[in-house]
Amino acid sequence: MVCVVGNRTRAAVIRNQQITGLSPEVIAELVAEIGPLRQQRHQAALASRPRRRAVGAGAKHKLVFVDRLLATLVHLRHGATHDVLACWFGVDRSTITRAIGEVRPLLAQRGCTIASGLRLRTLAEVIDHLGENGRSGIIDGTEIRVRRPAAGRKDRDKFISGKNKQNAVKSMVFTDADGRLLYCSPAEPASCADITHARKLGLVRLLSGGPAVEILADAGYQGLGAQTGGRVVTPPHRKFKKNAPDWYEEIHEQRRKAHSARRIRVEHGIAHLKNWRALARHHGRREHMSDIIQAVAALLSHQQSAILTTDERV
Repeated sequence: MVCVVGNRTRAAVIRNQQITGLSPEVIAELVAEIGPLRQQRHQAALASRPRRRAVGAGAKHKLVFVDRLLATLVHLRHGATHDVLACWFGVDRSTITRAIGEVRPLLAQRGCTIASGLRLRTLAEVIDHLGENGRSGIIDGTEIRVRRPAAGRKDRDKFISGKNKQNAVKSMVFTDADGRLLYCSPAEPASCADITHARKLGLVRLLSGGPAVEILADAGYQGLGAQTGGRVVTPPHRKFKKNAPDWYEEIHEQRRKAHSARRIRVEHGIAHLKNWRALARHHGRREHMSDIIQAVAALLSHQQSAILTTDERV
């Protein structure tokens, strides 16, 4: 098998943002940050083995770390299969699978980049960040289609979405008022309601005892406002279910549109996430979905932060 990716091809891939979804500067930062972490984890795994090997013994890696990172980025950005990537990089399919399995968790644990040296990894950190800066947040749930569990498997129907009637997993996306990505939750089976998912993540507890921040949400989160002291703002309720006066219909529609106009930014953030094909539809193992969602969120937020930093310098 001929190796296609050489030094010139690798440099061309890094320069072309359409291939990886990231600028060359962001990729360079990833290499400098993730490379040592991957090496430390690899050495720790070797040291934990009961049987030690001599220095330099064992199988030799056919992919350098930069190629492992690029293979993971292309897989997340375009949904390329491991077979295709194996042909491109001139290695076996198992090598690509192992490389993605090593790099993807390291990307997922980075958290969302807000500014240089500032990252948010948990929902509690997001709430504290909004409270310190006096800004509003927006939440919404998004679904990602996955493979249907095998027949006869326990809890086979728990992945079926009540809204789309498809097998999917769900994640809660958290953005600021400008649509900048702040947090993506781990994956949850799509049969879980949005409000139940938010409660499982501890949103009610964090808002009730935390700073006074405003969180905009859609009708799927109605009820959280009363539990959080009005911090979660949902669309207005209809006071008249039948025979509503004309003046009320007009006022209700104006309030509903005003709320929707403020909340639309989170939809834009979700759209940017879904540009990464790994989140459009996942054909692999469902157990990897949490790492995939959080890895893409970390990469996208890093790129957004780099663009804002460049604009501020200009």
